Amino acid sequence: MGASAPDAAASSLVHGRDLDQGERAWTLAVAFTRGKSPASFDQWFSGVQFDSLTDGVLSLRARDEFVRQWVEDYFLPTLGDRLRVQTGLSIQVRWCIDGTLDRPVADRPASFAPVQPRALSVRPRSSDDASSPSDASAHRMVPAPPPPLPRVLAVGPPIEGLHTKYTFANFVVGPSNQLAHAASMAAGGAGGRRHNPLFICGGTGLGKTHLVHAIAHRVRDERLDARIVYISAEKFVNEFVQALTDQRMHEFRARYRDKCDLLLVDDIHFLAGKTQTQEEFFHAFNALHQASKQIVVTSDKYPQQLDKMEERLVSRFQWGLVADIQAPELETRVAIVRKKAQLEHIELTDDVCLYIAQSVRSNVRELEGTLIRLAAKASLLGKPIELDFARTEMAATTTARPNEASVEDIQRVVCHHFKLRSTDLLSKDRHKSIAFARHVAMYLCKQRLKCSFPELGRAFGNRDHTTVISAVRKVEALRTTDPEVRAHLEAIERKLGSVE
Repeated sequence: MGASAPDAAASSLVHGRDLDQGERAWTLAVAFTRGKSPASFDQWFSGVQFDSLTDGVLSLRARDEFVRQWVEDYFLPTLGDRLRVQTGLSIQVRWCIDGTLDRPVADRPASFAPVQPRALSVRPRSSDDASSPSDASAHRMVPAPPPPLPRVLAVGPPIEGLHTKYTFANFVVGPSNQLAHAASMAAGGAGGRRHNPLFICGGTGLGKTHLVHAIAHRVRDERLDARIVYISAEKFVNEFVQALTDQRMHEFRARYRDKCDLLLVDDIHFLAGKTQTQEEFFHAFNALHQASKQIVVTSDKYPQQLDKMEERLVSRFQWGLVADIQAPELETRVAIVRKKAQLEHIELTDDVCLYIAQSVRSNVRELEGTLIRLAAKASLLGKPIELDFARTEMAATTTARPNEASVEDIQRVVCHHFKLRSTDLLSKDRHKSIAFARHVAMYLCKQRLKCSFPELGRAFGNRDHTTVISAVRKVEALRTTDPEVRAHLEAIERKLGSVE
C-alpha cells in the first residue's frame, strides 16, 4: 500500500483483491496512524512490509534493525492499540529483517529521497577552465548535497515512575480484566465512553499498575504536550508533608490542580487515616474534575471498603466507573506466560507454558516471576526449559502446602455447618437457605484459594462467572453489616483452620 493509494479506510480492495480480516484490520490501523503524521509515517514505513495478521500475531519485515527499532518505539503502540480495538485480540509482533522489500507499506516521500553523488574528477583547475564553463562544470569538484538526516519525531519529557514495557500492547486481556482494560483504553483516548474518575481495584499483582502506566503512555503518544502526573499515594503523602514543612503549598497545589491534564494515583488506600492529606486530595480532585481532566486511581479494595477514608472522597470515587480486576483464569494465565516469554525472548513449549499456568494461580506477578526464575536457572545450567525441568525446579522453589484446603474441602465444611448435602451446593435449587450457603462457599473459596470467577463457576455446577461475582460481593457486604453472617463465617473459618 503506497502513500498515493486511495484511503484504505474507505475501500476494501487493495491491488484488485479482497482483503481478508487481518489485512482489513491492518489497513484501517495504518490509515488511522498515518493520518497523525503522513510524511513521518511514509518515511519510516517505506522500510517496512506487512506480511500477515493471524490470531493476534502481526508479522512485519523491516529493511534494517534501525527501522525496526524506530517503528517499534514510536508507531507500534498506536498501531497495536488500534488493532486490538478492531480484532479484540492481544497483538504480538513478529519481526523479520529483510534488505529487499517487495511490498513496502508506504512509498518514500520525494523530499526524503537520497541524493546520488555524481562521479567527480580531481583534475587541477587550469586557466582554460575559466573560459570553458561547460568543461569546468564537468571537471571541477561539485559538492553533492548531503543526504537528509532521518526526521526525528518529537518526544515529550519522560514521565517520572513509568515502566516502558507497561503498555496496552503488552497487556493480556481476559474475562477477569476485560472491563478494566476497556475502561483504561477509553481513558487513554482510544474511543468509547470515558469515565471520570476511573477507579481500578483488585488484588496485588493483577495488573492495576500496568493499566495505569499504559494510559499514561497512550495519552503521551497522542498528545506530546499533555501534562501527566503519575504518583503513588504514599509519595503524594510525602510530597504533601514536605510542602508543608518547606512552606511551599502553593507549588504543591499548582502541580496537582493547575498544571495537570491527567492524574494517575496508585494505591489510593494508602491515604486511609491521613485526614489532612485526604483534605488536600479532595480539593485537587474537585479542581481537576470540574476542569474535565481525567483522574485514574487504583486500590486493592472497592471504594466502599476503604476504611478510615472520608465519605465525601469515597462518594467521588464512585462518580465514574469502578472496574475490578480478578485473578486470571487458566486461559488468560497461559496467554500471560506466552506473552512474557516473547517479551523476554524465552523459548517455551506449550506443555511447559500450560504447566506454569496451572501451577501458579494467585496473580500475574508471581506467574511472571516463576517464568523468569525458570529461565535464569535453565540459562545457568545450560539446559532447555522442558516439562521435567520445570516440574523439578518449581517443586524445589514452591513452599509446600500439602494441607491447604481445596474447593471440595470448603464445600464439605460449609455443608456440614449448614447441615446440607454437598449436592445441594451444586444443584439448581434456589431455596434461600441453600442459596445463602452456596454464596458463603463461593466467597470463602475466592478469599482463601484466589480462584478465578470462571473456575469457581465450573466448580459450583457450571454456573456463569457473573453469578459467582454477585455472590462474593453480596457476602462481602453482609460480613461488614450483618453480625449473624459474620458469626457464620468466623465459625466456618475456624473449622477450615483445623482442616488445614
